[in-house]
Amino acid sequence: MSGTTSFRRIVSRSAVVALAGAACLAVTAGSAGAIINGSDPTESYPFMATIPTTAPLMGLTDGNCGAALISSQWVVTAAHCLDMEIGSIPKGTVRIGSDERKSGGTVRKIAQAFLHPDYAQHSPNKNDIALIRLDRPVSIKPITIADQAGKPGTPTRIIGFGITKFSTNPADWKMAKKLRQLDTRRGAVSECGPGFADDTRLCTISRKPKAMACNGDSGGPQIQRGRGGRRELIGVTSGPGAKSPSCEQGPGLYTNVPAYSDWINKTIRANS
Repeated sequence: MSGTTSFRRIVSRSAVVALAGAACLAVTAGSAGAIINGSDPTESYPFMATIPTTAPLMGLTDGNCGAALISSQWVVTAAHCLDMEIGSIPKGTVRIGSDERKSGGTVRKIAQAFLHPDYAQHSPNKNDIALIRLDRPVSIKPITIADQAGKPGTPTRIIGFGITKFSTNPADWKMAKKLRQLDTRRGAVSECGPGFADDTRLCTISRKPKAMACNGDSGGPQIQRGRGGRRELIGVTSGPGAKSPSCEQGPGLYTNVPAYSDWINKTIRANS
């Protein structure tokens, strides 16, 4: 399986539909990228995954989306990362468990991908979640999906390999070579723009001024502390949480992963 043409056969909404992957980049309304004003990791994130992407027609030749390992052979990401209208996933691979964007960790091919059947690409994205089945299992500890996202005010964290300096021109986007993190909190629905956040889309507020996810961070995880202090997955980076002129002005919008637990479990059971 090489190139975008053969890759189109492995994506599905409710059945098999075309894919090619998507620039998971904020070239369209509602997508997000790298972390602006983030910092170096303070701990290990073995569940972190990255998906190389391109959008040549927009001048982007070296982009990526994030993802999170939720079982030995499955990762969860944003549906817009697998939307073929924008770009492609030329290598058809996922790198898991490295804090380096282009080296380390474990690399697997994408065997199959499933977009949520009700995914709708516009601003803001709806049901912006997808699953990827790897061609082989990995020997890396996955992250547990939380039973539910914490209440507004709960401390959270986002991680990603996206751009660290905002630009409206994709040709100027430079992805972070090493993983970045940013401490955030759950925001109230009212802290995002009207019509953005709801029960399935988490409003996210940076705890640091002028900082937020941006182009290249899409699909990456938002995490919180669960029982015993362990990290739990609550969100997938989806896009801006308001009509902001640039990423760092925030807020951010994250697909509420626990809200899709039934769909995730059914999809994995039916395709494992």
